[in-house]
Amino acid sequence: MEKIVGILGGMGPEATVDLFAKVLKCDPALTDQDHLRIIVDCNSKIPDRNKARLEGTEDPEKALTSSARLLEEDGCGLIIIPCNAAHLWHEKVQAAVKIPVLHIMRASCRYAMKKIPGLKKVGLLGSSVMYTTGIYHKAYEARGIEVLSPDKAEQDEAMRLIREVKKGNLSEDVRKGSAAIAQRMADQGAQGIILGCTEFPLVVFDGDISVPVIDSTLALAQEAVDVARGKISPDSLG
Repeated sequence: MEKIVGILGGMGPEATVDLFAKVLKCDPALTDQDHLRIIVDCNSKIPDRNKARLEGTEDPEKALTSSARLLEEDGCGLIIIPCNAAHLWHEKVQAAVKIPVLHIMRASCRYAMKKIPGLKKVGLLGSSVMYTTGIYHKAYEARGIEVLSPDKAEQDEAMRLIREVKKGNLSEDVRKGSAAIAQRMADQGAQGIILGCTEFPLVVFDGDISVPVIDSTLALAQEAVDVARGKISPDSLG
């Protein structure tokens, strides 16, 4: 029996739309009725995850768990979150509900290993909190994959670019600036670049740099479809 997919979104709204669209693309349908049912809570009022962890501003846990419970109450059989930084509260969100909350870092790692055979080294293009917490590094290094980070100046520039995307700025300058940071990690030996903020898949694509991009949003969407369709068990994902 197929499951209803719940999207705990709003972080940001554009990234939420991107994940929704990718779930649809990962699950081709011939009619309206063939599609999975998807319920989206685009809760843009959830406090900033980067600021909460780095600056001690309002903790988003209450808002995240509240949205998760709302999706569960509405009948969802699984939850996906289009925000990498929100996964710093993944355990809290999972503990708040009885349905599985899929994990974007683990999904991206499995996707990367399939996309790039023999993967040993990747670069991470993400928000500041991804580097300070090492959440991606831990997920990939557990599978023997080294993760490169930009230098501090480039990390700051990546944050500026993320804020531009959140403003709706998908201009050529933002695309080129994002790709430039990614390319420098490729030049340092990265075999692929993790798009470790859900804003970056809106402006960085395969072909923009010399190595493949690892779209964490797409990876999460594909796993959501596979779980919802019963192709894989969430218990097997770890």
